[in-house]
Amino acid sequence: MNLIERRRFVKGAAVGALASSLVDTNYLLATRAQAQGAPSRAGAWPNRRLLDLLKVEHPIIQAPMGGHVGIDMVVAVAEAGGLGSFPAARSTASQLRDNLAKIRSRTRKPINLNFLCHAAPRTDEAGQESWRKRLAPYYAELGVGAPGASAILGPFNAEMCDVVTEVKPEIVSFHFGLPEAVLVRRVKDAGCIILSTATTVAEARWLEEHGTDAVIAQGADAGGHRGMFLTMDVASQVGTLALVPQVVDAVRIPVIAAGGIADGRGIAAALALGASGVQCGTAYLFCPEATVSPVHRASLKSARDDSTAISTIFTGRPARSIMNRIMRELGPVPAGVPDFPLASAAVRPLTLKAESLGSPDFTQLYAGQAVTLCRDLPARDLTLRLAAEALEKLAVLGRPSSG
Repeated sequence: MNLIERRRFVKGAAVGALASSLVDTNYLLATRAQAQGAPSRAGAWPNRRLLDLLKVEHPIIQAPMGGHVGIDMVVAVAEAGGLGSFPAARSTASQLRDNLAKIRSRTRKPINLNFLCHAAPRTDEAGQESWRKRLAPYYAELGVGAPGASAILGPFNAEMCDVVTEVKPEIVSFHFGLPEAVLVRRVKDAGCIILSTATTVAEARWLEEHGTDAVIAQGADAGGHRGMFLTMDVASQVGTLALVPQVVDAVRIPVIAAGGIADGRGIAAALALGASGVQCGTAYLFCPEATVSPVHRASLKSARDDSTAISTIFTGRPARSIMNRIMRELGPVPAGVPDFPLASAAVRPLTLKAESLGSPDFTQLYAGQAVTLCRDLPARDLTLRLAAEALEKLAVLGRPSSG
């Protein structure tokens, strides 16, 4: 056997092995049947690390997306076999207990509670006043007064940790790093799996070293807030396709790809790069269960591939949103924006008034770069459709070529 023949033999053997391990036809049929209301059976995903860790049927996580996800979506995704994520950062301890009780009354599947880990903002009244003056022409135009004091969105603390150790959700995820070590230990001692987001290889390594069980590799394509915490340099952020394999090579824990993933092709690509699962956000904003405003929903449906940009205007932290008037006129990342989450108080009156007039000019229109690939489907159907599409695409990729 010459060199060329050996190469063909090795290639054919490898492809054949991949085909048999990726998916079986019966599972595809079962997944389609489940989408039509029939029961499903265990499937043959090529990488079971995340499935075994989270105890879910499909390696698909619905992103928490604070302010845009309610109980209905979490339950629907969980019942479909994915991981439903509830954004807990805006809840009081009492509200969180009540919401989790409502979720548990409707599903016993694993769910994820998500919290923020940002540093306390600096006290800078002069800076905040300067920001309000920058927005003053908009206040005058819309006929709203300058905002007063508002509640500050706090990071994960001992009180919220008490709730977690009491209710013991299967998974707890964090954004902007991790809380202090004593809180991480308490969460792990309660039996919870910990996830957190990295936007660089350095952040992924840090998370692994500090107790994270799986890392969400968030590419620059992703909508919403960047999970960055070791750097604030937005210009250096890496796209999902480049970030995921580098993180996979750098850590031993399972990697979850996030950013620009809205259909089965994206899921298959992420798994081919070594990810054990994916987290989808923008795709779920199109679901009827998403608690987005009418102007946000309309903007999502009319967005193009080049409609989004990363901006700090609305909260003080970089987040990808659909470009609108205030982002164009001030620039997506203007100087003088107060620290997260203080910036949001000044913009909030403009958002509310403009939305009452049917205008998206001052709303943070969260969306990722794959927004045009998203579809109007209920959350349960979307989860099942994503799983079926990904498995079909993996089957095609594993099929020996005729060339």
